[in-house]
Amino acid sequence: MTEPLADDFGREVTGVRVSLTDRCNFDCVYCHNEGLGDTRGPMEPSDDEMSTDDVVRFLEVAEGYGVDSVKFTGGEPMLRQDLEEIVERTPDSMEVSMTTNGTFLPGRAEDLKAAGLSRVNVSQDALDPDDFAEVTKSGAYERVLEGVKAAVDAGLDPVKLNMVVFTHTAGYVEEMVDHVADNEGLQLQLIEYMPELTGKPEWNIDIGRVHDWLAEEADRIEHREMHDRKRYFVGEDADGEGGGMVEIVDPVENEEFCANCGRVRVTHEGYLKGCLNRNDDLRSMGEMTREEIAETFEAVVANRVPYYGEYLVENEEGEYEINEEYLGTPSIAD
Repeated sequence: MTEPLADDFGREVTGVRVSLTDRCNFDCVYCHNEGLGDTRGPMEPSDDEMSTDDVVRFLEVAEGYGVDSVKFTGGEPMLRQDLEEIVERTPDSMEVSMTTNGTFLPGRAEDLKAAGLSRVNVSQDALDPDDFAEVTKSGAYERVLEGVKAAVDAGLDPVKLNMVVFTHTAGYVEEMVDHVADNEGLQLQLIEYMPELTGKPEWNIDIGRVHDWLAEEADRIEHREMHDRKRYFVGEDADGEGGGMVEIVDPVENEEFCANCGRVRVTHEGYLKGCLNRNDDLRSMGEMTREEIAETFEAVVANRVPYYGEYLVENEEGEYEINEEYLGTPSIAD
């Protein structure tokens, strides 16, 4: 295994996010895949999705470059019948996690844990069935609760609840924070709404207000190295025990988020991309050999540039060069 690859901004790539499908059985109003609402259930990979072997081959190549974590996403990754096999065949050196809406966790959580899944993020935008249905266009609220319980019971740790914060859900943040504080094994991840995915900027709220409120409510605050995130611990007792952890994912117009990003992404069709928000350097792995995948991986990492921030500046000769001030973006070490 070699040292992790780094781009020109010194950002080492140590993680990959792999989308296994763009199908989803929900129809969430904030999602760029709104309108899918696929009700066919788990299936074998379709012709436009990477096969089991394709996924594993890429992960084995990435492991050789020091990548030590993979998160499986979708769409809804549990709509892949081969998910357990993919997890089991993932290199042992990689921590395996997944983002899911939770509806298929009952009956599969234990097998996924046994296969090597370490932790899971479950989308849960409200604690009331009607409110949940309004956001997800799904009547699966009780099934999601069962899925969360199944994940906790299976020993997945942590089980994070994902909640997108926008006008539809902002009023539920406080009760969701109380919910994770009162339920052992749960954490909360509040995700900033991205208007560009829906074309509805009027749904946006100032995520800074949520940070300010949590700072007042928290018993203590820590920093997480990834993206230099703050972690808010709430509901702890006098000995600092119990309670729950809340963090905010706020990538929009956030230079520090980009400066501390160490992931590349793979689309369900098998395209490598260096940034979630960029599609100007997609590289298809197609029917590539391991050697060709390795070359493609190196090229994608080398071409990574931050999505937000003035990362290039014009010098005296009229040429553009890396902005040294950007490289000095404050990090967890400061």
